[in-house]
Amino acid sequence: MASSLLSIASHTLSSLSLQNNGKPKVGGNNFRIKKEAPNTFSNARSSGRISMVAAVNVSRFEGIPMAPPDPILGVSEAFRADTSDAKLNLGVGAYRTEELQPYVLKVVNKAENLMLERGENKEYLAIEGLAAFNKATAELLLGADNPAIKQQRVATVQGLSGTGSLRLGAALIERYFPGAKVLISAPTWGNHKNIFNDAKVPWSEYRYYDPKTVGLDFEGMIEDIKAAPEGTFVLLHGCAHNPTGIDPTPEQWEKIADVIQEKNHIPFFDVAYQGFASGSLDEDAASVRLFVSRGLEVLVAQSYSKNLGLYAERIGAINVISSSPESAARVKSQLKRIARPMYSNPPVHGARIVADIVGNPALFNEWKVEMEMMAGRIKNVRQQLYDSISSKDKSGKDWSFILKQIGMFSYTGLNKNQSDNMTNKWHVYMTKDGRISLAGLSLAKCEYLADAIIDSFHYVS
Repeated sequence: MASSLLSIASHTLSSLSLQNNGKPKVGGNNFRIKKEAPNTFSNARSSGRISMVAAVNVSRFEGIPMAPPDPILGVSEAFRADTSDAKLNLGVGAYRTEELQPYVLKVVNKAENLMLERGENKEYLAIEGLAAFNKATAELLLGADNPAIKQQRVATVQGLSGTGSLRLGAALIERYFPGAKVLISAPTWGNHKNIFNDAKVPWSEYRYYDPKTVGLDFEGMIEDIKAAPEGTFVLLHGCAHNPTGIDPTPEQWEKIADVIQEKNHIPFFDVAYQGFASGSLDEDAASVRLFVSRGLEVLVAQSYSKNLGLYAERIGAINVISSSPESAARVKSQLKRIARPMYSNPPVHGARIVADIVGNPALFNEWKVEMEMMAGRIKNVRQQLYDSISSKDKSGKDWSFILKQIGMFSYTGLNKNQSDNMTNKWHVYMTKDGRISLAGLSLAKCEYLADAIIDSFHYVS
């Protein structure tokens, strides 16, 4: 202790500027000079010694390291710092217009005007969220006439968009399925692993992407799901797989359901793009409805960020479809118990928007038209990008995988070095796994992007 203080004092004194005939300038409470009695410190051997005792303000948080930048959100930060007129932000999955501007759905504006006209208050919601939202979201996911809803076997709790809803599900697994593992596709959305790590739920991966075909490794997927211990939670993307854009066919979904049912696994769906992938709410929910129709117990996390453009409202839900109304009620009570100390209750604004749009036939139809428009624009961009690359690349490479993928993203097959070239040379900002967001691309920029991809693919190893 004594030697540490003397060391600190010596360092502090040496760093001071000397004024007034070499005397240290004293000010504030940073240090003090005192005359010590003999033997105050074990290594002080003479009386009348002058020592420096520093009052050093060392942070209690000194041991906390700097966290690395988020691999997805960091792309936008780098994009904003780029001054090139040619730059493209294809990193973050957020819809843009043909002019590459953010888009607020017209039907959302109408719903917000209705809220203002009603003069609704800002009182706290219940822990489970807005009742009208929970009803609407379960019916949107499963279909209003689904037996599971009619039999009250669905526990729905409003969550903080898809991420928060996944986190509630992960906490439920950690608390009531001790030792259970989650099986996650390789690759998957970058935040999936973070969520289960944070909830202290162990996970491993199942094969999904085949780099040779830039398609689905279906045989590998089935083998890995079969090999998992009985009772494993299998995380599935309901539609528009992120990051690959590669979805199983309806026949493959049937086979996946067969294996999960045989192994007594529990499917956990992440549904972030219902209606936004194909333009059809029913088509994009078909995979979830298939599993529920077989009587399986299923977890589903939902998000309205993409299909209603409610990115900043953080509106979503966790649904647990159980085998009985009694178990559903117990599950809901525990989800509420988890949510209470985590964030107490969810925000109301986005929930009211969803409830008003889904619950109002006129607004609901308007929403479907706008969703079809957004999905259609992305499909057109996807087709134009394929046409541009195919016409420019004379190597004979098959780029048809671009058209086989679906939804907001395209997995280009570019490696990290090639993706770096896209950014450093072409000012195209994307994630380092080769994923691009077609929602951030316009028809006018397709040729430029095609040139960048061809250059990076053929001339960078």
